[in-house]
Amino acid sequence: MYILGISAYYHDSAACIIKEDVIVAAAQEERFTRKKHDKSFPSNAIKYCIAEAKIDLSEIHNIVFYEKPFLKFERLLETYLAFAPRGFKSFRQFMPIWVKDKLFQKNNLIKKLEEIDDKIDWKNKLLFSEHHLSHAASAFYPSPFESAAVLTLDGVGEWATTSLAIGNSNKLDVIKEIFFPHSIGLLYSAFTYYLGFKVNSGEYKMMGLAPYGEPKYTKLIKDNLVDIADDGSFHLDMSYFDYATGLTMTSNKFHNLFHGPPRRPETDLTQKDMDIAASIQNVTEEILIKMVTSIAKETGESNLCLAGGVALNCVANGVLLRKNIFNNIYIQPAAGDAGGALGAALATWFIHYKNKRNNTNEDMMQGSYLGPRYSQNQINKTLDKCNAKYHILSKNQIVSKVVDGICEQKAIGLMQGRMEFGPRALGCRSIIADPRSEIMQKKLNLKIKFRESFRPFAPSILDEHKSDWFELEEISPYMLMVAYVNKQKRIALDRNAKCLGLEMLNQIRSTIPAVTHVDYTARVQTVKKNLNPMYYAIINEFYQRTSCPIVINTSFNIRGEPIVCSPEDAYRCFMGTDLDILIMENSILYKEEQDSSLKNQYQSDYELD
Repeated sequence: MYILGISAYYHDSAACIIKEDVIVAAAQEERFTRKKHDKSFPSNAIKYCIAEAKIDLSEIHNIVFYEKPFLKFERLLETYLAFAPRGFKSFRQFMPIWVKDKLFQKNNLIKKLEEIDDKIDWKNKLLFSEHHLSHAASAFYPSPFESAAVLTLDGVGEWATTSLAIGNSNKLDVIKEIFFPHSIGLLYSAFTYYLGFKVNSGEYKMMGLAPYGEPKYTKLIKDNLVDIADDGSFHLDMSYFDYATGLTMTSNKFHNLFHGPPRRPETDLTQKDMDIAASIQNVTEEILIKMVTSIAKETGESNLCLAGGVALNCVANGVLLRKNIFNNIYIQPAAGDAGGALGAALATWFIHYKNKRNNTNEDMMQGSYLGPRYSQNQINKTLDKCNAKYHILSKNQIVSKVVDGICEQKAIGLMQGRMEFGPRALGCRSIIADPRSEIMQKKLNLKIKFRESFRPFAPSILDEHKSDWFELEEISPYMLMVAYVNKQKRIALDRNAKCLGLEMLNQIRSTIPAVTHVDYTARVQTVKKNLNPMYYAIINEFYQRTSCPIVINTSFNIRGEPIVCSPEDAYRCFMGTDLDILIMENSILYKEEQDSSLKNQYQSDYELD
């Protein structure tokens, strides 16, 4: 039986196909349309999934949408009534759209499916899951646990913003929920908005900014904005927020509390901005720790699964890991709405059809390498069409040449194998470089990614060496945990050099400065040979030459662009940036060999995120 899960219409639309309990393929729509966080119906992702499964659309047993639109409409309508007359402008603007399009989403989904194939009776194949159930299913069912507590935290689904479920074998029961408008995800997004970053996109920027500040506003936030109970449940004072019915995230009362309007995007960051970021990160961590501590006592479970957009806060995840509240933690690598497509499909297989679960003790996400792979022939045709100059080498030669480039302080675009599902590049659509370099962070940020200088980069490390370099005993294959650099790898700071804010970037803190954040942490990816043998071989060869089992890993894209998918995407990014080398399967391209007339102003093609 094949089941197709889809998520759409809010952000990060995606499709996933499973064959019984095996994940065959999954991909976000943005990778095909080149529109970051694309929320449109995932037609391209669906077509890819069907092609990867090598089946006809008629062989799909069910199509499952990741949430229930009518319940969301109910929440919207009741919220406007509760806050009336406040929010009338927003009501007048958005309610007709909801009535016309989203209230009748079942019909709209059927129409979209008929555009792909109008000979199939989609009406009898279409099912709906609940938003938070989809999230919970996406984390629990692929996890290696027979039973677990499953915590979902995000902005909002239909009504729920936070939910606790208990997973046991094929069963998954939601036992507790916190409802809109009280939301840790929307609280974090409100501060994202206030600091001048895009909501549903810039949250990770605020997380990266936090270590440059001090949590000076923590008490102010807790005294005014959010009331936190001992069990981690929380209540927001909605007079400070405008997201329930307004057109912005924060109200004038919020702005007055912090003595000024929201920061204008792309303006200079101040110490105040950094301190606010540090403060809301601190509050978020406090809520999470209290909540998880209470869950452990209440459920008696030794395993925890996390899903929802807040589960992508890898700093908070690292704090949680170090608390040792649960014996084991599993985080869905596509924890946001994209992962809802996967969860909807799995919930249908296990809950709707009551099928047994046989995959315990094994992570079923396959390293999250679930997207398209391109053959060498497809790559060659693209490169020939682009008049590119390239060399075809063996895999061993490619490994050697890549490591040559890293040692020569080159930045390398790596496209090999199946594209990653979720927001992290994990070695198949990555830019890699030397973590020992004192200048590489600045080079990658400013000349290749075209993004803010404060943004940290992640280390990919051979799994067997992780504890030699980081305070980390657990595997972290999906780059969702932050860990401290081991003390013996740190470099003592000059006590006379008093640096504040972004000046801290100039201080060398470890023997791997390009991946060491200003608080001595790093967002670690552990790499195993069985999951990605090519990537493992590159890092291992670098280790054999340098005694450093680590490379920089950042996503293969520029600011505002989705991660590259196709050979065309990779080549355009290569020619539009200061990348030195491009690897696509067995082909290698050197920038100095390319026709300079093919260069383009690539960054202007994408809206800043």
